[in-house]
Amino acid sequence: MALHLNEKPIFMIGAERSGTTLVMSLLGTHSRIAVPEVVWYYPRFYPYLHTYGDLSDEKNFRVLAEEMVFGLKTPLWGMQVNPRTIVDEVIELAPERSFAGLYAGMHQRYANYVQKPRWGEKTPHNLYFVGPMHNDFPEAQFIYITRDGRDASVDYMESSFGPTNIYCAAQSWKRCWNAVKEWREPLREKGLWLDVKYEELVREPERVMRGVCEFLDEKFEPGMFDFYKTDFCRARGASRDHAPLGKPISDKYVGIYKDLLSQRDQRIFAAVAGRELEEAGYKNDVEPEMPEQRMIDKYIEFDGRVRAATLDGFEGHIVFESYNDWLVDRREERRKKGIWKEEDAPGIFPAGDPDEEYIMGLRAMDRWKKHFGIKRQYVGDVVL
Repeated sequence: MALHLNEKPIFMIGAERSGTTLVMSLLGTHSRIAVPEVVWYYPRFYPYLHTYGDLSDEKNFRVLAEEMVFGLKTPLWGMQVNPRTIVDEVIELAPERSFAGLYAGMHQRYANYVQKPRWGEKTPHNLYFVGPMHNDFPEAQFIYITRDGRDASVDYMESSFGPTNIYCAAQSWKRCWNAVKEWREPLREKGLWLDVKYEELVREPERVMRGVCEFLDEKFEPGMFDFYKTDFCRARGASRDHAPLGKPISDKYVGIYKDLLSQRDQRIFAAVAGRELEEAGYKNDVEPEMPEQRMIDKYIEFDGRVRAATLDGFEGHIVFESYNDWLVDRREERRKKGIWKEEDAPGIFPAGDPDEEYIMGLRAMDRWKKHFGIKRQYVGDVVL
């Protein structure tokens, strides 16, 4: 059942390392818009809702609520609340007994906490779930942030998560771009879709953010550009992967691929995602060169190995991964209890997809985590 809320939700999406966190930080500083930490609710829960059984059963509904509340990588989004009562509070705010109802209830609880009337949410991989999100929240507005895929790939390869070589980075960026194609124009016609280019945002921030505010029917506030002074950005900015958030907007990260990608890597990117790059409005300036299949196989295998082996390394995402793995374990426990059966699974995307684990938010595949004997860790001091 579609939810019609008093204030339109705002969803910020785009390939990771494309500026989605910058837009999240800017809008989260607006006096009317509450944007909590990244949540990954749709990728982590939506395809697997059948594992909870009938949500009209209060017991099943509460299990889902508990996992959504306590499965956050940032405990309770930093809210100073009573952990004994927070699940009841979220359930009370849920407009219906459904995943979407809990999603709305959780975000409304955060909006109430920070005393703002409207909420937004940024999870890059929500781009794979635009259809279900639009069905759940028909008035929700989507902001898609695009960045030159070569720069995004460099950031991926330099970061503590995501693809670790140019072939896999290009494939990831390409897939993200293609995932929203069918929704861009239909939602734009309804006034529910806005494309924002990272390069334009960092070069002309006021012009672009005035356009964003106009799209959202919100008053433009210059104070948004003080985002880097917030506790959220100070914490994020202390890590290497998110260092730019601790400073004012800068265009110094535009075109970094020219220094940091070899000519061969640029040619590989052009071969893998050159068509999509040009569709996004960027110019290919090298001849494409697709690696031979044996090299592609090596890229894919080594990417999987490195992702797993570095989870608990420097600024690794072992805590985030551990909570995702916890959710997977809970699904299996429910199956063993007979709450759901494999043969009854509806096969909702990305179930069965080769990239299923990555799409749902896992930073490494289970086979490689087992191979390297990676142990879980549920508490850490690294801001993700």
